[in-house]
Amino acid sequence: MIDIDPALQGALETFFVESQELLQEMEKILLSVEQEGLDPERLNALFRAAHTIKGSAGLFGLDPLVRFTHRLENLLDGVRAGKQAFVAQEMVPLLLACADHLAAYLDMLQGNDIFQSEFLAEDVRLLEALEAVQRNGAAVVEPKQSPNAPPALTVPSSQPSKAIPVSPSVPAQANWHISLRFGTDTFRDGMDPLSFLQYLQQIGNIVGLVTITDPLPRLEDFDPESCYLGFEIAFAGNVGKREIAEVFDFVKDSCVLHILPSHERLADYLQMIAALPETEQRLGEILVAVGSLTTEELQQALGKQQAAEKSEGTHKPLGEILVAEQMVQEPLIQSALAKQQQSRAQQPRQMLRIQAEELDQLIDLVGELVIASAANRIQAADEECARESRLEAAVQVARLVEEIRDRALHLRMIEVSEIFQRFPRVVRDTAKQLGKEIQLEIRGEQTELDKSMAEKIVDPLMHLVRNAMDHGIEPVAERLEAGKSAAGRIILEARHDASGIIIEVQDDGAGLRRDKILNKAIEKGLVAEGQKLTDSEVYALIFAAGFSTADKISDISGRGVGMDVVKQNIEAVRGNIEIDSQQGKGSTFRIRLPLTLSIIDGFVVRVGKGLFVIPSDVVEECIEYPATKSGGYMQLRGQALPLLDLAKTFQVEEKAHSRRNVIVVGQGAERVGVLVGAILGNQQTVIKPLGRLFESLPGISAATILGNGELAPILDISHLLQHPARSTRSGLPNTV
Repeated sequence: MIDIDPALQGALETFFVESQELLQEMEKILLSVEQEGLDPERLNALFRAAHTIKGSAGLFGLDPLVRFTHRLENLLDGVRAGKQAFVAQEMVPLLLACADHLAAYLDMLQGNDIFQSEFLAEDVRLLEALEAVQRNGAAVVEPKQSPNAPPALTVPSSQPSKAIPVSPSVPAQANWHISLRFGTDTFRDGMDPLSFLQYLQQIGNIVGLVTITDPLPRLEDFDPESCYLGFEIAFAGNVGKREIAEVFDFVKDSCVLHILPSHERLADYLQMIAALPETEQRLGEILVAVGSLTTEELQQALGKQQAAEKSEGTHKPLGEILVAEQMVQEPLIQSALAKQQQSRAQQPRQMLRIQAEELDQLIDLVGELVIASAANRIQAADEECARESRLEAAVQVARLVEEIRDRALHLRMIEVSEIFQRFPRVVRDTAKQLGKEIQLEIRGEQTELDKSMAEKIVDPLMHLVRNAMDHGIEPVAERLEAGKSAAGRIILEARHDASGIIIEVQDDGAGLRRDKILNKAIEKGLVAEGQKLTDSEVYALIFAAGFSTADKISDISGRGVGMDVVKQNIEAVRGNIEIDSQQGKGSTFRIRLPLTLSIIDGFVVRVGKGLFVIPSDVVEECIEYPATKSGGYMQLRGQALPLLDLAKTFQVEEKAHSRRNVIVVGQGAERVGVLVGAILGNQQTVIKPLGRLFESLPGISAATILGNGELAPILDISHLLQHPARSTRSGLPNTV
């Protein structure tokens, strides 16, 4: 978008992050305004957000963003000054749409993406809506023009601002709009305006012409030797802008001439800009290359830019001058700027904002580690040093490494409020779309989550919330008939537990219909007729691919696509999902996630000659396996415990009559005893993802390299808990 100093690149990334935060704050304020009304504090906060984004964008030369935000800022300033009425019912939806559009701007600018025609059309639509509000005092979005309707021709800014429509008889094939104002000395210079129009006919067709009569003076002031003629021309011709401009070469110094492609032609220019090679080009060079700007016009605009710098001392963006002088339409400017940015494309960088205090603590620990490592090397080299002293030094280094690990991992933690804050808007918009009354309650916003995991959990949560609104919450009439309040309630809650983080999506709707799910599963062949299943097993069927019990298809849900992806995405971050539901009372979808994706504490166990790692957060206890025991179950404090023999599961040869142990693992209400050989102890484990060849291996989630260099698979406890006695169906051999 602008040739920026590499030293400022970090500041630009910070701008993107802070602007997104400001837009999220704007959205939060607007949603509260819709419910509670607008007060001066909220209004000032909205204005400050728009003003801050505009000012910061100007520092980096992000001209399209500046222009759009400037229009938004003008509207809010008018409301602050009492010149503009604020009607929440009309203004809030428009301002929310503008905030969404600004967020899309930021995403595309940050990703060096080119502005697509659909985005530019939305840009024009919102700008027209903002102007309509300021002009009419109401948030009325002008209806989109039919693609077959002829474009409206507009008088340049030098004339009174009023629209001059093309005659209804004008064909729609015109691909140029020519705005022509002859100078008053045209007749005195020996020029005939009619001859220029006749010459124009030789290179194409004038398919529409409107004579401008506004400059005509009163009769007593009329000078017969002066020219007062002006024309708005719809022109069709297989020629470029330069050829049209050459028609008027003899009067170009005395007339006002604007040549713009018609609205129907804009898409062609946008495609030509997108097809340009990825080379370093300036804005004017791009527009000249596609023919939407002539070299003469570019020189004129650059001259005006230099004159403004000398007279006013300010740098006026070239694109702004081109639009103001009606040399090029704004969508072409934006597309060319995006192409310019794309030509300088670089790898996008993720940014993570952290507290300076936390970074200082980490640096202090690194300093201590350097000192401890130096002491360790000295004692290791001293042959007379006692073994206890060497061991103490090694323990000190290990302690500092572990503390640094914990601090470093904590730097990647963010509060789930960063995820949850987008849901009030989703609930509001979806509730209106469904015609339901729904309230959202958010709990546990301060719960911390690994940033990489947070990014991957957003889509599953979004789908669960939308599903709860569409399928779970009943229409108002049904709720009242069932003795419930008219407004449904959805609770989004996050909290820590011993094994990680739990995120729940609760609703007080109709609940899942067990019989309907089971019948649909039988119909699809997922379950045999007459097969006995628990409630949790029946509810888990909704995660099957293509499964849906919706009676009709909607834009929100009902196509049988989504819940299987929800489960896959959650399991991809080593999590699992459970369902609790009571018909007529509501449902709870409970997601369990590990604290981090990079390092875990794990129990290292030996099975035969191989080593395996079991995540410590799911281990409940370790017991010795009775030598006389056989079969797939054992008694544990009066309860039957299913057993899983890792040697048989992974076809590892185990020594006969060797001592064996049982590690009891569990999540939620599920328990299974993992039968292993020796237990080598608990240690920190760095997770290494599996390659494509092994990424779908049942029972294995990842791998790690141990301190002695050996490779050890990390068990997928979620899978093993789900298939302790049905392992042949999941691809695992039978249990003991």
